[in-house]
Amino acid sequence: MKKTEAATYTHGHHESVLRSHTWRTALNSAGFLLPHIKPDMKILDIGCGPGTITVDLAGYVPDGRVIGLERAAKVLDQARALASGKGVENIEFTEGDANSLSYPDDTFDIVFCHQVLQHVKDPVGILREMRRVARPGGIVAARESDYGSFAWYPEVAGMEHWQSLYRTLATHNGGEPDAGRMVHVWAKQAGFAADAITSTVSSWCYSTSEEIAWWSGLWAERTVASSFADTAVESRIATQDELAEVAETWRRWGTEEDAWFSVPSGEVLCRK
Repeated sequence: MKKTEAATYTHGHHESVLRSHTWRTALNSAGFLLPHIKPDMKILDIGCGPGTITVDLAGYVPDGRVIGLERAAKVLDQARALASGKGVENIEFTEGDANSLSYPDDTFDIVFCHQVLQHVKDPVGILREMRRVARPGGIVAARESDYGSFAWYPEVAGMEHWQSLYRTLATHNGGEPDAGRMVHVWAKQAGFAADAITSTVSSWCYSTSEEIAWWSGLWAERTVASSFADTAVESRIATQDELAEVAETWRRWGTEEDAWFSVPSGEVLCRK
């Protein structure tokens, strides 16, 4: 019997969430992987969402091919439209579950996932599947944020409550919000030798007035309008009034003249 995902995706695919996802590029989200890509490689991008990273990766393999895999089929229309609009042809998007990949062993030169393992019930099992479909000598790469390590300035009252609330809800949903610090261990548990794993960390940093307005605005909206809000209320982790207060905290923080926010992510590059 095929294994399916048992965790609940905390963010969902509300417009405020996709606004964040579509900001991501291969350069700002997969920089640790780019030096290892060769023009003729075949790449699988797991949990591709709206496809901005996937489409970028296709430009690095003009003689190869990229497949974007996503459980949420409705998002793939947006990904396909992006590829079509940019005239990218060495790419395809397909619906699938990373817990049971439909590809044969040893199929891809690179198997990549970005901000996926923190939201799943069995990250080690998914890494095993990624390893299975990677070719001998190929690469399995993952990048995961670490909510416990997020840093911001200034310390507006309520921001720590948001952080705690998110981590509680993500754990309740079956995920691991502090995945960034654990992903190298998961890789070893998935069968990679310690000397075949390279661990790094990189951060997104929001510091300009435009970046702060964008980041605070999407989180304020996400807190009350996305699946984050729905599951928080349904699980009785927070009330709608509490979520409204958190959203107001984000708006208040976003008006601070010297606001700054850092999102660190742990990265692993594993050789099969």
